[in-house]
Amino acid sequence: MSRVVGIDLGTTNSLVAYVKDGVPVVIRDQDGDALVPSIVSTAADGAVYTGREAQRRLLTDANRTVYSVKRFMGKDVDDLRGDLRLLPFQVSGESGGVVRIGLGDRELTPPEVSAFILRDLKHRAEQFFAEQGEVDNEVDRAVITVPAYFNDAQRTATRDAGRIAGLEVLRIINEPTAASLAYGLDQRHTGVIAVFDLGGGTFDISILRVEGGVFQVLSTNGDTHLGGDDIDLLILEHVLADLASPRPTFEAPGFTRTSEQIQALRQAIIQAKRDLSDREETLLLGVPVTRAQLEQWIAPIVERTLEPCRLALADANLRASDIDEVVLVGGSTRIPLVRQRVGELFGRTPHSELNPDEVVALGAAVQADILVTGNRDLLLLDVTPLSLGIETIGGIVSKIILRNSTIPATGSEMFTTAVDNQTAVDIHVLQGERELVTDNRSLARFKLRGIPPMPAGMPRVQVQFQIDANGILSVTASELRTEVEQTIEVKPSYGLTDDEVERMLIESFEHAEADVAARLLIEARNEAASVITATEKSLRSPEFPAIAQSDLAPGEQKRIEQALAGLKHVMSSPNRDAILQWTKALNDATQHLAEVMMNRSVRAALTGKNVDGL
Repeated sequence: MSRVVGIDLGTTNSLVAYVKDGVPVVIRDQDGDALVPSIVSTAADGAVYTGREAQRRLLTDANRTVYSVKRFMGKDVDDLRGDLRLLPFQVSGESGGVVRIGLGDRELTPPEVSAFILRDLKHRAEQFFAEQGEVDNEVDRAVITVPAYFNDAQRTATRDAGRIAGLEVLRIINEPTAASLAYGLDQRHTGVIAVFDLGGGTFDISILRVEGGVFQVLSTNGDTHLGGDDIDLLILEHVLADLASPRPTFEAPGFTRTSEQIQALRQAIIQAKRDLSDREETLLLGVPVTRAQLEQWIAPIVERTLEPCRLALADANLRASDIDEVVLVGGSTRIPLVRQRVGELFGRTPHSELNPDEVVALGAAVQADILVTGNRDLLLLDVTPLSLGIETIGGIVSKIILRNSTIPATGSEMFTTAVDNQTAVDIHVLQGERELVTDNRSLARFKLRGIPPMPAGMPRVQVQFQIDANGILSVTASELRTEVEQTIEVKPSYGLTDDEVERMLIESFEHAEADVAARLLIEARNEAASVITATEKSLRSPEFPAIAQSDLAPGEQKRIEQALAGLKHVMSSPNRDAILQWTKALNDATQHLAEVMMNRSVRAALTGKNVDGL
């Protein structure tokens, strides 16, 4: 049997998890890290890098590196105008068409970029299962999570990304529901739960009722354009404005606003933001910054998350005091100000026992296991985040399925013709809450043809909407007198066609050899980095001078330092063989040193003496 996994395809980081003996487990790399940065980079020779290696390339080849692609999924270029400032990569596309991301001389669509990340997670899981000694380690099925407020276009783009990556997407589920599954709230709780999900690029608030294994989403609200990225950008623009002032507070000599320098500054800001979640003060560009300063800068964004919470409560006909438990999801909920404001709004301390970065992937794994094994009585009753309808005379939207309707859902309306002898009817499918067509999002257009000529008002045209468990919409139009019928699965008008997805899938196979070569290079660099770190730690040890004087042979320290310098020199080169050779050379050069330090450590332990630095 091939394996099935749960995947959290995040804006900043992505994760993969599976269920072992009934317990969801995140799959980690050899260093114990569960997070794969959601970053993709292309090299001049056509190699594609993902994760940590792509993240490193932000500082050396920013114009060929894309991050936060989740914010582009299912959108056209008009939706992204406000995002394009300070991005190192190029974004293009026609209004109403698929977004194209330029990385050097190569163009990729958002689902293609996401597919590279999904393929990396798929490989990580397969490698993990192989190391566990499992014969059937192929991963070909997955449950993938999306923000609850993702619309039909964004969900379809996510499904397309999975298909391009070679995965059968068993289910698209909402991240808040996945988080509740991870906490096991379906098994140990009856009541109303608020799930506050603030990730890297999106924000969701969902109100759920849990009873007898049934998850019913009462309401959802949020913003697919609000998250940690906006916090980073706000601080970045604050610092850039300071650096441009006559007497800057921050210190950045020689800063010229190149793409690479801006990305280096962005990385420093992200690190400072993380530091201030755990301590009261840190350094940013050599200048002390306090948590209070950070909170003053980011307060407007944190406040933006609270109004959707109030709207979700109103839609569910509940007050904050009616909420039994609050669950925090997403890395940005680590910020103390976020936790404080959420606690104040709901009047209770939020759950944060599980790692907020991992909880969604764990829940996706639980759902994947349920779908495959049927081991748990569980029913997910999610809702559609936005209303769905069709255009009628005068550019008005007639809503057929209202927002916050429980899915799977169906709805229908009866229409007729406006002109005598009309033999076809245009069906324009829309999504949104506004009354006019121009203020809503167009999802699809199609024609119902073959209606016999009749006087205006005589035909009876029924339009039926059906949303499946994944939130994907199908529309059927039929003329009831003649039984003429037309059905389509709605593909957003700016989404990828089946032929485009198929082409991308074929290209992924054609480039498989290059992709494997890129992966092997990354793995060689990772191994080299580990050896360098271990060697430098040993050389910095307080015990090393005594060891060098009494235990090392003449010239041995020099050989270690030469091998270390040689490996550092080739680390950034594309020559994998050279990296492997220098890694072996450094391993060989430090073998005796490692033995000496181990013997000293053992002797110290046996005598009860603590050896600092070892």
